[in-house]
Amino acid sequence: MSMGTPATGSPAATTDETARLIAAEKVNGTSVYNRQGEHLGSIEDVMLDKVSGKVAYAVLGFGGFLGIGERYHPLPWSVLAYDTRLGGYVVDLDRARLEGAPTFAANEDVDWNDRKWGQRVNDYYGTTPWWAAAPAA
Repeated sequence: MSMGTPATGSPAATTDETARLIAAEKVNGTSVYNRQGEHLGSIEDVMLDKVSGKVAYAVLGFGGFLGIGERYHPLPWSVLAYDTRLGGYVVDLDRARLEGAPTFAANEDVDWNDRKWGQRVNDYYGTTPWWAAAPAA
């Protein structure tokens, strides 16, 4: 990914990953594993808070076969830990726990502004909602 050349003509940033930073487009498709090293799925997207700039959720594609029957699980960003050895994210979840989590299908509309729905997701994972720490809009 090239970040493009600024109008000033100075060299463009061409790195999409450093030791601590990664471009969102590189996060999409990254594998997610449980602590036992079992592959659970891949990150399909990330949801960012426009005001604070913080990542609210990683949307995990899980289940199904060849894209049929796959469900999408919004994972609070705080439940993911990057493992350089695996080259992916690790979560403290097993398949059974993930299967019971709040999900949506590709053909379902999700109201990302619905705080009750977001609270249900965070309650399920035992995390603080992303907006609790975000500045008011």
